[in-house]
Amino acid sequence: MKVLCILYDDPKDGMPTSYPLKEIPKLDKYPDGMALPSPKGRDFTPGELLGCVSGELGLRKFLEENGHTLVVTSDKDADGCVADQELIDADVVISQPFWPYYLTRKRIESAPNLKMAITAGIGSDHVDLQAAMDNKVDVVEVTYCNSRSVAEHIVMMILSLVRDYHNQHKIVNDGGWHIADAVKRSYDVEGMHIGTIAAGRIGYDMLRKMNPFDVHLHYFDKHRLSQEQEEALNLTYHDSVESLVSSCDVINISCPLHPETEHLFNDDLIAKCKKGAYIINTARGKICDKDAIVRALESGQLSGYAGDVWFPQPAPNDHVWRKMPHHGMTPHTSGTSLSAQTRYADGVREILECFFDGEEIRNQYLIVQDGDLAGMGAHSYTKGTSTGGSEEAAKFKK
Repeated sequence: MKVLCILYDDPKDGMPTSYPLKEIPKLDKYPDGMALPSPKGRDFTPGELLGCVSGELGLRKFLEENGHTLVVTSDKDADGCVADQELIDADVVISQPFWPYYLTRKRIESAPNLKMAITAGIGSDHVDLQAAMDNKVDVVEVTYCNSRSVAEHIVMMILSLVRDYHNQHKIVNDGGWHIADAVKRSYDVEGMHIGTIAAGRIGYDMLRKMNPFDVHLHYFDKHRLSQEQEEALNLTYHDSVESLVSSCDVINISCPLHPETEHLFNDDLIAKCKKGAYIINTARGKICDKDAIVRALESGQLSGYAGDVWFPQPAPNDHVWRKMPHHGMTPHTSGTSLSAQTRYADGVREILECFFDGEEIRNQYLIVQDGDLAGMGAHSYTKGTSTGGSEEAAKFKK
């Protein structure tokens, strides 16, 4: 079979010859007891750079020794891109949330052999799920593989925004030492009201990690947590997004992107936030109206915005979020630390092993199977498509 893998570009200076750490901590299981990815083999050293083109997710030896073909590229957007050319006769396509190949209906229907789309990570909204269902293309992702990595990134962003770290770091880099300028927007997070929209694995883990900072914790989720979970963190539940945003100093977005959540954070919802609130978004860029975010930062309705998700991705050089005031944006890196890469590379191989051997794929990994939502996908996703701007993405090239 032919496996097409779309990964982000290699480092500008080439692949690392060594790494800061000799080894990474070994986890036995995820916090909810779910086992980590468990492939039958592994052809890389944990902690290596795997998510880029030359890293190949550590798959080449495994695939070629079993008679399969692997094609890896980063060229994925413009008309006639390598990914489009190679997709036509591919059986499996692998993409990443960090470097998404927008698998639209047109692309799916151009690939009659396509049987499976694998997300190396979490978040499969770059796939037109309705088209996948209609064309009997299974969609799977490596559930939980980088959830804790993203939760750590959220905590970092909350602290850096509230303490105004980015401004203080810039002052030092610019050779300055004006303390009044450095602290005029800096606050303690202690005592603040921190809320999350969606309290799944990422959202709840963020709340758990923030709890020791002596903050007040809030959440909204369509699926209310158990009383035990709420009491463990002294959580306040809100039955609407509007209720949560009007109560919180810091608002975290961890909900999936689907037709109901696209541009959820528009001018109207932001106006209902507490004056001077901070927003963190590591979910999907299209959940926020990019221009509404800029207007709110410029007016002071928001004190800061941080995130690592954009639309389109990669973001063009002139994307308005690059130069808006009081932001803490990063490229889409929260879930692709070297630690996370080991887990999602293992997960992709586990999925492929099951697929080739005709074995069942973990229920937790399933999004679409046999023409319908399945597994965790039935809980996290809706029918329809969230890829409806992918054609627009190709217009915004560097």
